[in-house]
Amino acid sequence: MVELGDRIDKLTNELAQARELVSVDDPEMAAEARAEVRRLEEQLAELERKLKPVLIPRDPLDDRPAIVEIRAGTGGDEAAIFAGDLFRMYTRFAEKRGWKIEMMSHSAGAHDGVKEAIFKVVGNGAFGVMRYESGVHRVQRVPVTESQGRIHTSAATVAVLPEAAEVDVKIEDKDLRIDVFRSSGPGGQSVNTTDSAVRITHLPTGIVVSQQDQKSQLQNKLKGMEVLRARLLDLRVSEQEAERSKMRKTQVGTGDRSAKIRTYNFPQNRVTDHRINFTLHELDRVLDGGIEPLVDALAEAEVEERLA
Repeated sequence: MVELGDRIDKLTNELAQARELVSVDDPEMAAEARAEVRRLEEQLAELERKLKPVLIPRDPLDDRPAIVEIRAGTGGDEAAIFAGDLFRMYTRFAEKRGWKIEMMSHSAGAHDGVKEAIFKVVGNGAFGVMRYESGVHRVQRVPVTESQGRIHTSAATVAVLPEAAEVDVKIEDKDLRIDVFRSSGPGGQSVNTTDSAVRITHLPTGIVVSQQDQKSQLQNKLKGMEVLRARLLDLRVSEQEAERSKMRKTQVGTGDRSAKIRTYNFPQNRVTDHRINFTLHELDRVLDGGIEPLVDALAEAEVEERLA
């Protein structure tokens, strides 16, 4: 912050001197001064843009791993196909940033789609970047299941939670009900033959977590508790955010999880983020993991909002 402030002071003084030379009688010197003024103004604007995020205290949760939950919404098979598209989009985005993906739960849908996918993203600033993706994502396109070429609208929900450490959320054994049942889905050496799947209910909040992707009951319980801790921490953070948002006009960050945040329109090759009215005509690139322009624009909008 101090370094950027010093550079801004230095450039501000240089800009003042350059502006004085713009009105000199020597036409050549005046032209050089005008060019220097433009150069310094551009550099100052860039430094001030870099300074704004530094002025805001960093959220301590930003550096946590992110637990991402994607679920098919309204739209039947097409919604599951779109949820699968979102899953691939985020995994490719993570790969490009050198982040690691740990699959926690996966329920397949028709046509290579996804009914539900829960995974952990581990990497530098993972939650701080991914948290802007929470909300309802809407797609407009002609589904592969449509024979008459009509455009359909479907949706999928995305929830991004910070990974919770045990010290963040204290869970009492008396507050849990744990049920075991037989795994469903493709058979395997231990799957479908033992009661290895686990359902954990947190009685005070009514939050239910089911886990069956791991080989043993213990592994499923450990993964389930990890998701439960994340959801309980997210509940606490969301309550705090809702309280703070009463003082704010918009909610760029966590916001309302039930709100439509983004539309992916295939006929127009368009992606629009409704929170900041930001549009890209690069749908293919976005679905291939190129969501950086969206994430950067959202982060910048939140900085402006918080400074205001």
